[in-house]
Amino acid sequence: MARRSTRRLLTLLPALALAATAAGCAEKVNTGGDTEAGGEINLMKPGKLVTCTHLPYPPFQFKQDGKTVGFDVDIVDLVAEDLGVEQEIFDTSFEGIESGASFETGQCDLAAAAITINEERKKVMDFSNGYFDANQALLVRTGSGITGLHDLGGKTLGVQLGTTGEDYATEHKDEHGYEIRQFEDLALMQTAVKTGQVDAAINDNSVLYDFVKQNPDTEVTEEFETGEEYGIAVRKGNGALLAKINEVLAKAKSDGTYDQIYEKWFGKKPESK
Repeated sequence: MARRSTRRLLTLLPALALAATAAGCAEKVNTGGDTEAGGEINLMKPGKLVTCTHLPYPPFQFKQDGKTVGFDVDIVDLVAEDLGVEQEIFDTSFEGIESGASFETGQCDLAAAAITINEERKKVMDFSNGYFDANQALLVRTGSGITGLHDLGGKTLGVQLGTTGEDYATEHKDEHGYEIRQFEDLALMQTAVKTGQVDAAINDNSVLYDFVKQNPDTEVTEEFETGEEYGIAVRKGNGALLAKINEVLAKAKSDGTYDQIYEKWFGKKPESK
């Protein structure tokens, strides 16, 4: 509890200056669509749509040749293009994003970081319609013999701070008798599995399957049907931007653009519901 509070405070302090600066240069954009708030969207910076994310989280957002790329980046680019502006990435802690602190302190216009929509997060931010389905999964070293949480009694399970994977691990901890070790980001957690710092780790299935493709010394041995959906988040009450995001998502799904982006990053088209 203390670590979480301290980390959030450290996130808030430098962001307060950013919030004050952003308030003075906000730009109104005529959306040209059927949105709330009179059809005008207030952006933090002229000509920019600022996106909060947390790096690295491939294939959703990560650095490649000095540029931030990924599935979420391409999706938000569609919103930026519709508004006639450019997307600007702001890398911040996932804890700050999912707690709502990033919006409270004016770090960004929206957040796209493979964020699962849930009731707790809805209290501090508003979400777009779901745009990606996910479950939790278990990452282990290849040949470890660990096939599920039931094999982790007396062992250590790695989690990423502030994630639904951490929530799932905490919920089932007493049942299976493992210890939990927290990591600030996905890459540190995955490295901990590879190097034996932890016996296993839990996170979203898509990012773990992407990791094992490049790291054959690791494997995913179990999936947990959590039925999660990712949403793009905005500050509470920002109805105009939220409506625009939903409008762009719907168009991308209807005209095939979404399927093209999905296939680009996952090597296949999304399964039909």
